[in-house]
Amino acid sequence: MTDYDAERARFRWNVPARFNPVLDIVERRAEQSPDALALVTLNGDGSAATQLTFRELNLASRRMGHALAGLGVRKGDRLFVMLPRIAEWYVAMLGAIRIGAVPVPGTQQLTSRDIEFRIERADAVVAITDTNGAIKVDKVADRLPQLAHRIVVGPAPSAGWRAMDALLERASDGPTPADPTAADDMMLVYFTSGTVAYPKMVAHTQASYGIGHLVTARYWQDLRAGDLHWTLSDTGWAKAAWSKLFGQWAQGATVLEMDLGRPDPDLILDTIARQGVTTFCAPPTLYRSLILSDLGRYDLSGLRHCVSAGEPLNPEVIRVWEEGTGGLLVYDGYGQSETVNVIANFRCLPVRSGSMGKPVPGFDVDVVDDGGVPVSVGDEGNIAISVAPDRPVGLFTGYGTDPEATAAAFTNGWYFTGDRARRDEDGYFWFEGRRDDVITSSAYRIGPFEVESALIEHPTVAEAAVVGKDDPERTQIVTAFVVLRRGAEGSPELVKELQDHVKRLTAPYKYPREIHFVAELPKTVSGKIRRGELRTRL
Repeated sequence: MTDYDAERARFRWNVPARFNPVLDIVERRAEQSPDALALVTLNGDGSAATQLTFRELNLASRRMGHALAGLGVRKGDRLFVMLPRIAEWYVAMLGAIRIGAVPVPGTQQLTSRDIEFRIERADAVVAITDTNGAIKVDKVADRLPQLAHRIVVGPAPSAGWRAMDALLERASDGPTPADPTAADDMMLVYFTSGTVAYPKMVAHTQASYGIGHLVTARYWQDLRAGDLHWTLSDTGWAKAAWSKLFGQWAQGATVLEMDLGRPDPDLILDTIARQGVTTFCAPPTLYRSLILSDLGRYDLSGLRHCVSAGEPLNPEVIRVWEEGTGGLLVYDGYGQSETVNVIANFRCLPVRSGSMGKPVPGFDVDVVDDGGVPVSVGDEGNIAISVAPDRPVGLFTGYGTDPEATAAAFTNGWYFTGDRARRDEDGYFWFEGRRDDVITSSAYRIGPFEVESALIEHPTVAEAAVVGKDDPERTQIVTAFVVLRRGAEGSPELVKELQDHVKRLTAPYKYPREIHFVAELPKTVSGKIRRGELRTRL
């Protein structure tokens, strides 16, 4: 994209009646560029694990599709998939989608109770996981009568598990049904993170993620043929579908995957340098860790484009990354499990540090009041996506079996994201916080993001999270939880110094009246801060 306004004006969604991204993207790539690399996987120490061309990946997905069909899996059946960042995750996902079955991905951090909830709520008939996951499934399997088949990658911990490699070895790699799904058939179900309530099912169609994420890869990630793209994301998070599946391959890029445990900033930077990563995506939490390393030790010259999503990226982090990498900006992007990328900073537009950017072509996004009326420029309101008269591709169909939650999210022709922002006179969006994260203090409404950004500009602060604490006089007071950089120590003197620092950088009424020094912040697997958990500590 070279001209943002022109691209928005001419953009049209092209959705055929019949569509399946495995056949229409992966299989087509296998025919056009069979020897081009589709997937490179690495072990947790950075050593090579697997390389699959488009032809090899396509054939593996065919075998998986035939194997599942041979077990009796049919179109529309749900499959719970909980695998680490390994090639088998891709094979399982693509094989299921290929025949119209619906994967329900889960993160490795799920407990047996979490797994039971997801399998029961999704009515999954198959579980595909590794040995550790199989042990967790076994603990609740007797309460899941609908779970007809269990497939394991690695040694089986008990009887009743089928080895995935054995299933693939016996399966045909011939063509599967040529026209298995309509564009509006369900393709994927994700569960929301559930930080303040039980997780909700987020349902996406073949088109909403298979076609919708073409704009994610094309405009925000700026991908092209020959790129090696690496997104740091657990396979159970919707960000995996954003950045590890179809959009990248549609652009002709290669996806890099690494079976990474607890993120090691130096290992990540070394991997970028050794593998020749050209485009990179990581959550803000990780960028904050990366800038604490000596960026100058690594040859990052192969990187041409860096993006971030999951939470807003603080301006100070953007500045340090740019300085440490010789001028690489981090282009912030915004979306949810319920959407594809809908607001972003683009290479063809000036980046305003701290801004979310502008709406992605194909989406009409605005800042509206609770009734769906656009607010004035500069005023805070709800981030909402227009769904009338036309519903954009890339938006979820609803919250599974929760029609009340679905109805609550759609009002007067808008989908309400639950996030709040303001829009400036040039159309840039500025994030203020989650609807339930906004702090009301002495009649002021305070978004936590600006206070957090100010705090981490202090040289002693590595990370910060801000929440509201109930107060009889002010309704709430701004309260900060701060992780200090190595060598710094918390003290009453430092509390005062940080408070004065925030007062200097932002409106004085926003300064944190309480500061708690902590070793780490509680986060979801996607890197989002669990502010609800922090509130329970107050």
